[in-house]
This record gives sequence, structure tokens and C-alpha cells, in this order.
Amino acid sequence: MEPDLTFTLRHFTHDDLPAIRQTLLDVHADAYADQMDDEFHQRFAWFVDHWGGNPGFACVIAYDEAEPVGFAYGAPANPGREWWREHRDIAPEQSSTFAFSELMVRPKWRKTGISQRLHDTLLDGRGEHLAVLLVDTEHPRVQALYERWGYEKVGERQPFPDSPLYATMLRTLGHAA
Repeated sequence: MEPDLTFTLRHFTHDDLPAIRQTLLDVHADAYADQMDDEFHQRFAWFVDHWGGNPGFACVIAYDEAEPVGFAYGAPANPGREWWREHRDIAPEQSSTFAFSELMVRPKWRKTGISQRLHDTLLDGRGEHLAVLLVDTEHPRVQALYERWGYEKVGERQPFPDSPLYATMLRTLGHAA
């Protein structure tokens, strides 16, 4: 599919979660339709509620006309508990961090450029100095994509016993010195 410049991107916050929750769940169900028998994926609603419960929750949803095609969300990381911290002996002087939790695009709209637009729109104007995310280590092409977007792998972590092993990836946000 050729990139479609008619996508509409809309911002949402913690207060909007009740209105967008089902959209996030529906996009996830489509994006991971072939993996919904996996217990980890079946708990996605818990992750939406966990992240959405954070007062700093930020979400961007892309629409093709009225059809949701994908989303990105995250929230400011708790100081001292950032995912990168266990991999760095010395914290950067400016260490406020945005935890980029999810980036998901439905199969029909993959390879349209919407992933990067969602990513960039979510991070644009953030007040934090760093962004951190986790990428399944069994998806090296996704890790390479994030590296092209300015992230560096700083380590690996498995946050839950039944979760994949993730590459912990970190980048400085544009406004930081």
C-alpha cells in the first residue's frame, strides 16, 4: 500500500481513556489476531488500563476517514525507575524520561509510513529529555527501525515471566542538549 497522506492523527490524554479504550483494544485484536491465544497478548486490556491510569498518559490515534488504523501511547516514567536505568552506571544529567509503551498499526495500513508519523507525533513537544521503549528481541527488523529513528539499544529486560525478552532502547529527545 502506498503512503496515504490523508491520515488524521488525534491526541488523547488520561481523561480520554474511557472514550478510546475500546478502540485501542480493537486495534490490538486486529494487529495481533494470529497471536491472541498467547496469554501475554490476552492481558492487553490490563496494560491499557495501567498506562491509561497514569495522569501523564498521552496517546495518538491515526484514522483513515473514521477507521482507526493505529496508535501510539506512553507516559512519563517514574524517576529512578526508568527502564534504561538498570543498564547505565551513571544517569545522564538530564534524565527525565518518557516511556514509549506501545506503537501498533493494523495490518491493512502497515508499510504506509503511519508508524513513524504516530511515533513522531506522540513525542513531538514532550518535556522529557529522553524516550525509552522495549522491542521484542525476536524482531530485529523492528529494532533496526527504531535505530533509524535515533534509538540505541542499551540492554535487555524481561518485565514479566511470560513476556518476551525485550531490547531496551533509549534516545535523546530533540530539545535536549
